[in-house]
Amino acid sequence: MNDQFGCSDYYQTRRRMLKGTGLASLATFLGMPVRDILAASPQAATAEHVILFWNGGGMSHIDTWDPKPGRPTAGEFKPIKTSADGVEISEIFPRISQQMHNAALIRSIAGTNGDHGRATYELQTSYQNVGNSTIHPGIGSVVVSQRDSLGDLPAFVSIGGRAPKAGYLGQTCEAYYVGRPGERDPYLTFPQGISQEQGNKRLDILAKMNLRKTKNLSSDEMKAAEVALNDAVELMQSPALSAFELENEDPKNLERYGQTEFGRAALLAGKLVETGVRFVQVNRGGFDNHSNIFASMRTHGETMDPAISSLLQDLEETGRLDKTLVVVLSEFGRTPRVNDNGGRDHWARVFSCFMAGGGVKGGTVVGSSDKDGAMPEDRPVQVSDLHASILHAMGIDPKHEITTPNGRPMTLVRKGARPVTELFG
Repeated sequence: MNDQFGCSDYYQTRRRMLKGTGLASLATFLGMPVRDILAASPQAATAEHVILFWNGGGMSHIDTWDPKPGRPTAGEFKPIKTSADGVEISEIFPRISQQMHNAALIRSIAGTNGDHGRATYELQTSYQNVGNSTIHPGIGSVVVSQRDSLGDLPAFVSIGGRAPKAGYLGQTCEAYYVGRPGERDPYLTFPQGISQEQGNKRLDILAKMNLRKTKNLSSDEMKAAEVALNDAVELMQSPALSAFELENEDPKNLERYGQTEFGRAALLAGKLVETGVRFVQVNRGGFDNHSNIFASMRTHGETMDPAISSLLQDLEETGRLDKTLVVVLSEFGRTPRVNDNGGRDHWARVFSCFMAGGGVKGGTVVGSSDKDGAMPEDRPVQVSDLHASILHAMGIDPKHEITTPNGRPMTLVRKGARPVTELFG
């Protein structure tokens, strides 16, 4: 079955996952080419790339971005001053605190789901998971469906965990998955013992077999299969693949980011953006801290602080921060009350988000929670507003409507969403 996004779900190879967004850029939505959609969008893009740090499990807002000193809900951590006047964050982020002049905080996100699965679905897609057959695409897939590919590498890369499915946007908008940052992808090299000449011969045989197989298919399906194979070979031979490698990285730089998998992932994210990848999602879990939360959060801080601060510093020094939106997000926060096990439980009623670069006005704080961090106090921000803000930065109209393969009209972001314009200068 073909769809209007230029792909067939059945005849997709790994390469179609990797670089299929190049074909997606040629797709049309309601008869309008992507470049025309962008030209008609409500503002010029302030960002060309997005790096999303996804913290699975529900990261405590009070122990990170929204400290409550002197309140019974405050916990063990003290607030510290930052490079932005009047803005304080938790002491577990001493190096990130020195980047707050480049960053903004939203402290009044009004979530609706306290269940991990449903909350993750909403935070990643802007839509509620109502249990029907519709799979809404994640924000990364939405972005790459609307912006042209910038090079040989896949437009959307997910590191350390799977990104949400592309849903009705099709296989061309799926993320290319990197399990462990810096490791070579075995699917992009010939097996050990197979020379380049032998490998090329095998590819020729595969192409002939595919051709025989596709003779019974429609012309669109046949072309998709042929393009998929050609694209896969092209990527295997691309010098841009070196962007995925960290083996030649300066050891001092690796140390600066932190000798952790998360540190290497953050370093890789910066390299991929430099090479032209549109959207990078770095996944890390471990935030479901129903017990011993303060020891856990200290460990999280020791991992996150050097990695994210070093990335922001490098992006700024190389002039790429202005065009790279960095987002740190989780599916919800944690309860203001510390439970009997020394932990905090699920809390969706209010939580926080960190954003930097990509046109974000540094030193900005949007909204506030109440004195105990239990409810929004000022300027409640809906979850879908976060998605609208990311698309706004990328020059994409969040209200743009597409038609799914089964003929259903869908907006890129849930209806009613509005960008948080206070974030942008």
